Amino acid sequence: MAGHIQDRWYKTEAGPDGKSVKVKTERYGTGMRYRARYVGPDGAEKSKSFPDRQKRRAEEWLTETAADMSRGQYVDPKAARITFQQYAERWIAAQTTDPATRILVETHLRLHAFPRIGSRPLGSFRPVHIREFVRDLEHAPMAAAYARNIYADVRAVLSAAVDDGHLARNPCSAASVRPPAVSARRVVPWLPSQVRAVRNALAERYRAMVDVGSGCGLRQGEILGLADDAVQLDGDTLRVTTQVKLIRGVAVFAPPKGNKDRDVPLPSSVASALRRHMENHPPVGIKLPWRKPDGPLVERRLIFTNRANGIVWRSNFNIQEWKPALAASGLIPTPAPGKPHASAREHGMHALRHFYASVLLDAGESIKAVSEYLGHSDPAMTLRVYAHLMPSSKERARRALDGVFGTAPPS
Repeated sequence: MAGHIQDRWYKTEAGPDGKSVKVKTERYGTGMRYRARYVGPDGAEKSKSFPDRQKRRAEEWLTETAADMSRGQYVDPKAARITFQQYAERWIAAQTTDPATRILVETHLRLHAFPRIGSRPLGSFRPVHIREFVRDLEHAPMAAAYARNIYADVRAVLSAAVDDGHLARNPCSAASVRPPAVSARRVVPWLPSQVRAVRNALAERYRAMVDVGSGCGLRQGEILGLADDAVQLDGDTLRVTTQVKLIRGVAVFAPPKGNKDRDVPLPSSVASALRRHMENHPPVGIKLPWRKPDGPLVERRLIFTNRANGIVWRSNFNIQEWKPALAASGLIPTPAPGKPHASAREHGMHALRHFYASVLLDAGESIKAVSEYLGHSDPAMTLRVYAHLMPSSKERARRALDGVFGTAPPS
């Protein structure tokens, strides 16, 4: 057994005959009687007090502490008393991710985690507390995917708390804990006619944005950050190196998502559309901070600018240009006079990426290549989103055999 038990109600003294006897101390009958003491891995003495008649519990606690130290699962009681919010705020401040991601995580925790579990000491977390937290998220008025992101941030904080010795094990790892359920929503890509309709409904200076999105699969921020030196109109490749993103309302240049540059095939139709666009609207040199609002200024000659030759602000573009084009194309209802357009999350500019992926997969392109062109972190992510768009093996088998035996219908 590690350490020893101190009885604070009695002390040992030498009796008249020289033998040791127990006598009452001035604390007799008041306060905690037993004090379990041990030396922690850091060399400092630790202790915990127990009331009268709980000496056996004190001994068991010392035994459990010794076992935890031998297994490498020991947690300093003082460290365990730090609350989830106290630790999470320090954890966020120490993150080295890009500022936009850090702000998003901080917002998730501040709005949804701190009010529910922020005051709980780290050492008191049990799987039941996480199950209750997940239940609250699922009952809250928020999208299931958003709830899952909040849960992921909480799990990351608790995982770091384990690494830093504030918690013996992550309660999110328990078999009884499940992340918020997300209903499977299959991507339904636009038809070519819908892509053309939205393109034609946009103002002329923005139409080539649709060509780049549907023909090269760029994200909206990557389209807005596309510079003339990234496009070789006489070649066959478009290089994605920069995006425009907002951090607390400040526009900055930043690397693409995942901090990875990538090359994508440049179809001749998209090259022609860009060539015509740049003849009518020459690229404009724009200076913005790099990666964060106080970062160094860098200049990019942007291909797409607004009517004042400044950057295209995403929110303004979506409300003033994109949604009216969706309504004109019949993808969302036309609002009543003076009323805003309806929500169109599934018909944002990201729909152009879905269209791009669906065309490539239908043509037989590999999931690995599509993943690289889209800039996904790995092909498994691409497969989860777009697997249902891939031609089935049965269909490929029928085409192959019909081609061999000459029974394929005219294409």
